Amino acid sequence: MPEKVTIGQIADRCGVSISTVSLALNNKPGISDAIRMQVKEVAKNMGYSIKPSTTSIHHRKLNTLGLLVKTDPNMLPPSNPFYSRVIAGVDEACKDLGLNLLFSMLPVDENNCPQKIPQFIKSNMADGFLMVGAFLDETISSILDQWTVPIVLVDGYSDTERYDMVVSDNFGASYQAVEHFINLGHKHIALVGGDDHCYPSLRERRNGYFRAVKEHGLENTYTANFNISKSQGESEITELLKSNPRITAVFAINDNIAVSVIHAVQRLGLEVPRDISIIGYDDTDLATSVSPKLTTMHVDTVAMGQGAAHLVSMRMHRPKADRVTLTVHPHLVERESVRAI
Repeated sequence: MPEKVTIGQIADRCGVSISTVSLALNNKPGISDAIRMQVKEVAKNMGYSIKPSTTSIHHRKLNTLGLLVKTDPNMLPPSNPFYSRVIAGVDEACKDLGLNLLFSMLPVDENNCPQKIPQFIKSNMADGFLMVGAFLDETISSILDQWTVPIVLVDGYSDTERYDMVVSDNFGASYQAVEHFINLGHKHIALVGGDDHCYPSLRERRNGYFRAVKEHGLENTYTANFNISKSQGESEITELLKSNPRITAVFAINDNIAVSVIHAVQRLGLEVPRDISIIGYDDTDLATSVSPKLTTMHVDTVAMGQGAAHLVSMRMHRPKADRVTLTVHPHLVERESVRAI
């Protein structure tokens, strides 16, 4: 079977960007007629075909919303404390908008890249889609672009810039967390979780940590790096704390990892927050079930789901509007895991 032609290959052949190819093949504004004709001609010659939509987005009515939520290698979406609340927000918005909701899991690999596209996308059963928590590379995007229905990414990312998105301010929130430590007198603050190649939202949290440390003039950074899809980092966290006894505070990339930090601290015969202060991220149910209760960055994931559904509705009515990114700004919830020094 011949290899499927991608829009990236078409872009290379034409000497234009992937976004330009997408605009041309989907008859969207923003490029000249000459470029549009060139791209279509090259695509045709390369054997790329676009499945025609029986109803244009300009006339199609939003009746059914498709919701695809990433399936982590080790956790189903309903049991994921972050995405379960996004799902609840989407469901609430669909009831308000009078929409039917189709749900499917989206299997991803350890880097959050989809491994296959669910059948109800291919069969065009929904009038719009929300894709939650996945990274859409160019290959997946080329498949999705064969449909003219609106697609919104929720805590999702793409290597192209053609989707509406709902995200949280990961950079600003992590900066705020580290700054909170600094304001309480901490000078040796560690970052735990993720690595240089982690999912974009986690990478933004890491960048917020490094920026805060730099801008506040702290001399040292401390990190325990690991892929959180593979590990809870128990050995990396323990080694970091043993090797750097000056650490008095830890910013964890999410609440799950923050719990691992608490356990590591306790295994070393230390106490939270007497010896080590900890801030997590997401404010999941774990934050109040662990002892001591976790200070963490609260993300309004229900609002993310609600906003995403309304964004699809807006895109349905205004298909030519500029690309939109809705940003939810987390806030710090103070509990028992942080103290001033």
